Amino acid sequence: MSTTAEHDGVARQDPNPKPDRSPKQDRSRATRQRLLEAAVACLAEHGWAGSTVAVVAERAGVSRGAAQHHFPTREDLFTAAVEYVAEERSTALRELFPAGPADRRAVVAALVDLYTGPLFRAALHLWVAASNEDQLRTRVTELEARVGRETHRIAVDLLGADERRPGVRETVQGLLDMARGLGLANLLTDDTARRARVVAQWADLLEQALG
Repeated sequence: MSTTAEHDGVARQDPNPKPDRSPKQDRSRATRQRLLEAAVACLAEHGWAGSTVAVVAERAGVSRGAAQHHFPTREDLFTAAVEYVAEERSTALRELFPAGPADRRAVVAALVDLYTGPLFRAALHLWVAASNEDQLRTRVTELEARVGRETHRIAVDLLGADERRPGVRETVQGLLDMARGLGLANLLTDDTARRARVVAQWADLLEQALG
């Protein structure tokens, strides 16, 4: 128990003790993060059919029982995994431009990158699975709506867009829809060169539309 210095030989309890960090809690958090990262990697590489809890647990280096302790169902595991990485990418995007609104070409390129990495591949497999499974569809739809709103807010902030002006909101959403389309094109072939040209063109269009 945390105490202050003794006064008249009596130890007084610290009124604001700091909670002790439990090694068990630290291990639990680390295990959960490994499972989430392994789930995203498996979903991106093997798709929904090949990404069982057992496969994810093996990749994460934990037992299947430990995986199910953190995530009782397969749906729990994969929706949490995509949500976790989406939040990580949103944080990373904000940290790229800590001063706020930035060069619009750089912002467009960063937004497009959100849709061309492992997260997008994993999310796409989850969307396909959700289209055929009612229980999963509800959860994924809610998740995507929330992530979409957050990404839109980030885009508005970084682009310095004034959504009170007519058409601005639709222009920003069009950018995100375009980025998603580029992510789809990149699934089958390396679309880097064409993507760079499209990013440059969109940056020019945004300058004209956003002022």
